[in-house]
Amino acid sequence: MPTAASPAPRRALVVVNPTAGTVRPDLVEQVVRLCRGRLETVEVHRTTHRGCATEAVRAALAPAAGFAPDLVVAVGGDGTVHEVVEGLTAKDTGQRRARAALAIVPAGTGNSDYRMLWADRPWSESLAATLAGTPEKARLRRIDLGFLVETGKPVLLGACSGLIAEGLITARAITAAGREKYARALPDAAAAFTPYPGRVTVDGELLHEGPTVLANVGGGRYRGGQYLVLPDSELDDGLLDVCVVGAEVPAAEVPRLAREGLLAERPGVVHGRGRRIAVERSDGHPLRFEHDGELQCLNWTSMTVEVLPGALAVWSAPEEEVKRVHTQGAVPLGGVAAT
Repeated sequence: MPTAASPAPRRALVVVNPTAGTVRPDLVEQVVRLCRGRLETVEVHRTTHRGCATEAVRAALAPAAGFAPDLVVAVGGDGTVHEVVEGLTAKDTGQRRARAALAIVPAGTGNSDYRMLWADRPWSESLAATLAGTPEKARLRRIDLGFLVETGKPVLLGACSGLIAEGLITARAITAAGREKYARALPDAAAAFTPYPGRVTVDGELLHEGPTVLANVGGGRYRGGQYLVLPDSELDDGLLDVCVVGAEVPAAEVPRLAREGLLAERPGVVHGRGRRIAVERSDGHPLRFEHDGELQCLNWTSMTVEVLPGALAVWSAPEEEVKRVHTQGAVPLGGVAAT
């Protein structure tokens, strides 16, 4: 949902993950220089450990904190963005949480979060438009989040069982950077993948039961920055989308079909939409799944995602720009941080 008025931000917290895939000192310098050239106050926090970004945002938004940013710029990959979102949505930040919005400088591997908000516009252009608050080039809006019931964590981009989770494991051994890493990892994972016995329900109604290649709940239309899994997902409709790929589709074909935007057309692929989506493994073995690009090493047989309507304020491109890119078909591999 667009906000009624979108004044330009004045105070920013820039959260940098120095270990993210394509973060470089000169990139950070460019981001900070651009922010300081436009804003009244800019503070920079460099993360040092897992959860550090969440801690920094919560501290900045705490009622007792002197510095209250109305913009939090996440410089890193989808994992960094997830941690920032967790801080932005923390209940103990009170009214300050409602006034702070997210901006993303993509410097990770897949950068799917950035893609769903800005398509592939160069980050310098999107950040400049955000800082200026120019309605023709940037819009402040509130989007839905998911809520992972089993952990109590927010889900921004999506949560997926099966093949995409396996792809994250395969990617660890691949040295390529940016989207090329997942472009190599997912086909490798698919070549050795065995479908698992699964069940998916939407608002309590059965959507799928049987051998399952993946079940993706979101959120964002793309995974890995290039695989179109939820082509009809809207970020602010108050609902979650789910795509389930059954074993009728050979796992080895999924990467190509998703990259070319053809996955939804195949027999054996079903889509659903609702407020509560449950994904289960029905043979009693642990369900392997991830959310927001982070593998969940939990000994559980299911994941349940509920929608949190309008839970996050974000800056994004005008709607027409993002929709135009989403309908162009195959996705280029090039990263969006190296500008």
